[in-house]
Amino acid sequence: MSIAANVALSYQMALQNRMDVIANNIANSSTAGFQGENSMFAAVLSKATAGESVAFVQDRGVLRNVESGPLKATRNPLDIGIKGEGYFVVETEQGPRYTRNGSFRIDADGQLVTVNGDPVLAEGDLPIVFAPGENDIQISLDGTVSTENGAIGRLRLVTFANQQEMSKAGSNLFETDQEPLEVPDTELIQGMLEGSNVKAVIELTRMIEVMRSYEGAAKLIESEDQRQKRAIQTLTKSI
Repeated sequence: MSIAANVALSYQMALQNRMDVIANNIANSSTAGFQGENSMFAAVLSKATAGESVAFVQDRGVLRNVESGPLKATRNPLDIGIKGEGYFVVETEQGPRYTRNGSFRIDADGQLVTVNGDPVLAEGDLPIVFAPGENDIQISLDGTVSTENGAIGRLRLVTFANQQEMSKAGSNLFETDQEPLEVPDTELIQGMLEGSNVKAVIELTRMIEVMRSYEGAAKLIESEDQRQKRAIQTLTKSI
């Protein structure tokens, strides 16, 4: 395969990865607290047989959009939207995880948990536990959880020095080895959920662009293949 075809093939491989990222964004465009991603490409120089440098395309990973999504009213007192920076702290079997999905419920033990049953932690890394019969649940802007019997605890909200170093842990959770930083100014809004920050129309436009670019690279590979065949045929006839 020629150098031009190899370059086009590397471009196709990067485009395929980008298509996977876009498809995942679209699939999660209605997932509460989901943060969209975008692929990062880079040109990698390599020496050709003639000694000239050739730039191949390499997929260098994804960049997560950490901007807040729109808040949507649900009127569910256990739904909590984050207005500003930060992540809820969730205790899992694998250790602490972090999420912006504030869709919570109360389990059989009276604990405030995620939809997957993982406890949501308050300051001091303690669970929020409701006594039997408590039903007048109020959550203030600073995250203090109260009932008719008084305050129970204050939801812990954290952030990190480099949010791009947070990695996916499944179920819209993140993990990181970074030291968590407290978030003093963010407000928590009861009865609302943060929607995905993915704009489906933009992602569909990007998908069309990727498809066209992929087709263009395929045509280049086909054209280069035909050029090589004609060159071989011409050389064969001249012998």
